[in-house]
This record gives sequence, structure tokens and C-alpha cells, in this order.
Amino acid sequence: MSSIYPATMRRLINELSKLPSIGEKSAGRLAYHLLTGDTSASNDLAEAIREAVERVSLCTVCYFISESPICPLCQDVRRAHDVLCVVEKPADVIALEKSGGFRGIYHVLHGVWSPLKGIGPEHTKISELLRRLQLDESTLAAERDPLKLPLQEVILATSTTVEGDATALYVAGLVEELGVKVTRIAQGIPKGGELEYADELTLNLSMEGRRSL
Repeated sequence: MSSIYPATMRRLINELSKLPSIGEKSAGRLAYHLLTGDTSASNDLAEAIREAVERVSLCTVCYFISESPICPLCQDVRRAHDVLCVVEKPADVIALEKSGGFRGIYHVLHGVWSPLKGIGPEHTKISELLRRLQLDESTLAAERDPLKLPLQEVILATSTTVEGDATALYVAGLVEELGVKVTRIAQGIPKGGELEYADELTLNLSMEGRRSL
């Protein structure tokens, strides 16, 4: 069906369909809007994309998105720099920051260990995490310099998928060699959720993660 479009529009649809959650039909609607709507709005969008691509990169410390070599979160002296939260992607940092419940520092893995998809630890920022923790990943024997990184706790906040759990276990096995406390985010019944609709695994995790009131 897309063959009836002009070649330039087909290219635009093809590029838009490469975006997450955008199928060919949605890409077609977006392309039509961009080409038939306000020209200045389309030009502004193109300029915003160009500028973002040129100026935004990854923080050299935590690998969150940033316009400077070190992101504002890592530079913020008001944050607890002795507690580090490991997440899968930049969007997870955004979510935690919006919640207001965490005031430590982060490390973004940019992926999870997924052998079935051909994604190993080397395809993520796990090795960068190990270097950050002053851990020699080849011998697992190097000691952390407490003057450089006085970590008291590493929180593993990967997703509760099979891949997320496997990644958390893998990272925990490396970090525990440092003598640093390793924790996993709680998993269980969401706020406002009803027990009768929860699956068995979620209920078990909720019971295991119970705490005093």
C-alpha cells in the first residue's frame, strides 16, 4: 500500500516506523500530518531533532542523557552519593525522579542480559559499572577505593522480567565481592490493586517483601 506514496514520503514513513511503538500505519499518519500541516511546525521539529542529536550525549559517569560530559544529577552535591541505583534505561531515571522517592545517584545499563536475543553483558554498561565500582572484572579481586566512591548500597532497579531478574542476579554477584550492600527494589501488589486480580508470583513476592507498619 505504501508503494502508492511518493518516494520521499515512503522514505519518511520508513524512518518514522523505526521509532519505538510506531507501526507503518501510525508512521503514515504522522508523515501525512508533517507534510500537509503547518510548514513552520515541521521545520521546528526537524531543527529540534538536529539540535538534540548534535548536543545530547551520555554522561561519562552514569550514562544518563546529558548536554555536558557529566550530567546535573551526578554533579548535584545535595544527592546521596553513597547510594547508587542501577536501572535499565534513561526513562527509568526519569520515572524515579518524578516519584521523588530516591535522592541518590544512578547508573544506566542501556539494556539487560538477554541470551535468547543474543544480548550479553558486554552489550550493556555493566563493564562500565564494574570500573566505576573499582572492580577488576577479570579477577573479581580488586578493592574499591573508598575515597573515590564511598558506596554504602547498590540498588538494583531493573525490570521484573526474566531478563531484568537475570541481569540483577548477575550484577549482584559481581558487586557483592566489594562488601557493598546490594538490594533489589520491592515487587508486589501495586497501589490501588486488588489481591484477587494478582497472579501467584506477584502475591508470593508481596509476602516475601512485607515490612512492619
